[in-house]
Amino acid sequence: MSKLRVLCRAALTAALVFSVPALASANTAPAKSNAQPSDVYYEVFVRAFYDTNGDGIGDLNGVTAKLDYIKSLGVSGIWLMPVNPSPTYHGYDITDYEGINPQYGTLQDFKKLVDEAHKRGIKVVMDMVINHTSDQHPWFKAALDPKDPHHDWYLWATPKTDLHEISAVGGPAWHRAPNGKYYEGTFTGAMPDLNYDNPAVRKEMIDTGRFWLRLGVDGFRLDAAQHIYDDMRSDMDSPVALKKNVQWWAEYRHALEETNPHVWLVGEVSRQNPDDLTPYMGPLNTVFNFPVATQLINSVNQERNLGIGRGLEYTYAAYRAHADGHFDDAPFLSNHDQERVMNQLDGNMAHMRLAAALLLTLPGEPFIYYGEELGMQGAKPDENIREPMRWYRDGKGQGTASWKDWSAHDGPEISVQAEDADPNSLLNLYRKLIGWREHIGALRDGVLHDVPVTDPHVLAYTLQDAQSQVLVVHNLSRETRTFPLNAKVHATTVLEQSGTGVVMTQGHVTLPPYASAVLQ
Repeated sequence: MSKLRVLCRAALTAALVFSVPALASANTAPAKSNAQPSDVYYEVFVRAFYDTNGDGIGDLNGVTAKLDYIKSLGVSGIWLMPVNPSPTYHGYDITDYEGINPQYGTLQDFKKLVDEAHKRGIKVVMDMVINHTSDQHPWFKAALDPKDPHHDWYLWATPKTDLHEISAVGGPAWHRAPNGKYYEGTFTGAMPDLNYDNPAVRKEMIDTGRFWLRLGVDGFRLDAAQHIYDDMRSDMDSPVALKKNVQWWAEYRHALEETNPHVWLVGEVSRQNPDDLTPYMGPLNTVFNFPVATQLINSVNQERNLGIGRGLEYTYAAYRAHADGHFDDAPFLSNHDQERVMNQLDGNMAHMRLAAALLLTLPGEPFIYYGEELGMQGAKPDENIREPMRWYRDGKGQGTASWKDWSAHDGPEISVQAEDADPNSLLNLYRKLIGWREHIGALRDGVLHDVPVTDPHVLAYTLQDAQSQVLVVHNLSRETRTFPLNAKVHATTVLEQSGTGVVMTQGHVTLPPYASAVLQ
């Protein structure tokens, strides 16, 4: 339950990638020339993933046990949803920032997971939920006493406060405490907001980040990053709230870099206008690209180019200008707050395969939600989009989590056991597409430029890094399309394709329905 819930889905299309020799010019220099190659991240809800002690609840040792599966996808990083102690199943209301939920294991188990992940070249990113605590946190319990120093760690109503004020996420902002006073909770009364104007709070949260970095964590997914100061509906477009948010995250990043100079931070800024994301570039490494996720899903559903390339070219140019050229993007299709991709695509597997191809031919650090690579379904409420990972055809077997029953009616073919053995499965398509990123650096780190196309069912853009330029072309439709090649758009050889049937002729390439390929 990452908080602000927005319509956001990402989808794609068959991706055609043409590699074209080119020299990087000044205005197309690679965005990450001094950085490490971009990673693909896999989001894990520990409770639902793999259970090693038979209590029905996935655990940290279960993630460790399945690192080889995760590695087999080709991903190079995992994002762990909250693993701290919490009174709720989802963990987004924390009671101890330096502890581990005992249902998931111990600090020793966590350290073992980090060590084993690193042995396999897999980075570990933790969910950092510091906009608010649980109302069961000892700090908040102490804060009920106005004389306790922790009282000022939270935000309390004054005689002038409008207790009927609406929060930035649309619910009541003020909640009555057991002491009769009213406190601010942007999301719910169970999640009282911390007061980031208090230096003690800022220090404590920086110390918390450093604690986990010393245990080997590589970075953090920053929950509700926009809501540190964007608390009320009236704050949503406030330049003051934005400025204070950005200043805090800059302070946070610089402080953490003293412990780990390579710490990587991705923020949840749930806004649909790309211009609302740009200010966070620089203070953070990146933010999740909610606008493109929505646009990808809509494009796949409609089988039409809705201006994805043009929008991304604009967005990335703004990011580069704001972050001195050094930025990542974090595209995704869906996450734990949204209905699963297969539901958003009405169960259409051809569209799901397109969505995978489109996502994984975008530059940056793509994120994959566990089970997405299988085509798992799941619709709201939230519990039903966080269901047990489907390891076996019959839904049973060693390690299967059973914290809740499946609500989706996925058949035996939607399982690791079935798809691992099928070379044409969605799972193996994900592996193939991620593999493309390993040997075609421009897919990961290239500068994107839109290629105008007259056919509304085709999307094309170039990606250029220091070594090469590639042309990415997507047939978004259920019909064969022909894409014209010319002096600016040139290719002669098919290097990769997701299926079969891509045909090169002089001056044209013919793409089967929803086709994906790499040409040079």
